[in-house]
Amino acid sequence: MWSCTPKRFVVAASEFADLPCFPSGGDLAEALTAAARRLHETPTPDSTLDTAVRLAVDLVPGAEHAGISLIERNNLRRTLAWTDEVVRAAEDGHPAGDRQPYWQRLWTAPVAEVTDSEGDEGEDALSELGLRSVLSLRLRADRRRLTVLTAYARKPRAFDETALRVGRLFTAHVGIALESATVREQLTEAMRTRDLIGQATGILMERLNIDAAGAFDSLVKASQRENVKLRDLARRIVDAHNTPDAR
Repeated sequence: MWSCTPKRFVVAASEFADLPCFPSGGDLAEALTAAARRLHETPTPDSTLDTAVRLAVDLVPGAEHAGISLIERNNLRRTLAWTDEVVRAAEDGHPAGDRQPYWQRLWTAPVAEVTDSEGDEGEDALSELGLRSVLSLRLRADRRRLTVLTAYARKPRAFDETALRVGRLFTAHVGIALESATVREQLTEAMRTRDLIGQATGILMERLNIDAAGAFDSLVKASQRENVKLRDLARRIVDAHNTPDAR
C-alpha cells in the first residue's frame, strides 16, 4: 500500500508541454504514452500521485482541478494529492446530513459524476466552492477503502463521453504506475531493513561474543520482549553503536 501522508501540491500552468491538450485519435494514444512514461519515471507512490493529478488536468477534457483521495466505509474521505486547495476543501471530511454523497456510488460503479452541483443533484458543498461538474473515477477498491481520481470543473456539464473515455484510460495507466512504484518502494525498504538487521547482528556478535545465529536469535527475542519491530530495534542498536560515546 502506498503512503497516505497528504502532501501540499499546487499545480502550475501546464508543465507537460509535450502532451497535446485534450487529445483524440492518434494524438490520444501519443498523449497517453507520454503520460505513462511520466508516471513510471516517478520514484515513489507519493510522487506518482502528485504527477497523476497534474497530468489529469492536462489530459482530461474539461478538467480544471484534480485530486486523488482515499475513501473509507465510514464516509470519511481524505485527499492524498491535489492540484490546489479547492480540491482539498471539496474532498476532506465527513458529508453533512444523512444524504449519501455522489462518491459513494464508486463502491458499486467505476465512475461517479455530478453534471451540475447547483441542479437537482444537491451537491451544495461543491457549488459553494464554485465547482459545478465532477468526474470521479475509481483507481483501487477493496472491502474497506477506495482510491479515486477526481476531476473538477467550474462550469456545468463540463465532462462529456470523450472526457469519460480519456479519464478511464488514464486511470488504468495511473493504477499500473502506482503498483509499480509501490513494489519498488517495498523492495527498497526490504533491502534497507535487511542491511540494518545485518549490521545490528554484527554488533551483537562482537559485543556478546556469539555467532550470527545466536546474535539474530537474541535480536528477535529482544524485539518480542520489548514489543518493538525488529527493524526499529536494529536501528536503535546501530545508532547507539555509531554514537561517539559508544566507541
